[in-house]
Amino acid sequence: RAAELKDERLYSQGHARPETEFCPICAQPVPIPTEEHSVVNPCCMKMVCKGCVLAAMKMGINNKCEFCRTPTPKNNTESLALIQTRVGKNDPEAIAYLGYQYMRGSQGLAKDESRAVELWTEAAKLGSVDAYFQLGTAYSNGDGVEQDVKWGVWYYEKAAMLGDPVARHNLGCYECERGRYDRGVRHLLISAKMGSEKSLANIKE
Repeated sequence: RAAELKDERLYSQGHARPETEFCPICAQPVPIPTEEHSVVNPCCMKMVCKGCVLAAMKMGINNKCEFCRTPTPKNNTESLALIQTRVGKNDPEAIAYLGYQYMRGSQGLAKDESRAVELWTEAAKLGSVDAYFQLGTAYSNGDGVEQDVKWGVWYYEKAAMLGDPVARHNLGCYECERGRYDRGVRHLLISAKMGSEKSLANIKE
């Protein structure tokens, strides 16, 4: 019965994209994959779609954040200072974003996968959907932590129930790879309806 209740929650929750994946200017969901169709500015941590970035440029809004109008940082030091300011205010998206910079070794930071996982764990506790997704990837691949696929799935499930379509897609692939096609397709149908072209392609296969 407990397993049935868990499945009920898993498949009934998270059918809408999280608020953080909507452009704050046009209020439209950013197409998936979001990193290819948006810009995240370190001043306010808002995900602005590239359409609104282009519109702002045409209006003459250059070298400023399209949303909050903070001047664009001139270098990694200035950018990191803006991120740290948001982190100091316990902004879960800023903490998750800083974790991503540590994982990649960007913004002038030395690559530190363990520190990235620490930050994502902190951000997840504060409600960051992206942090849950990143933890799912970290545990699934063994990045910054000992590889533990079950924990990876657990974090992906948390992200999926909060509306992360990529986490939902990954769960679908995980289930299909293990021959549990009914469960896998249920996940893929949800993520496809949320805009995942990869999920749609997998269903057609």
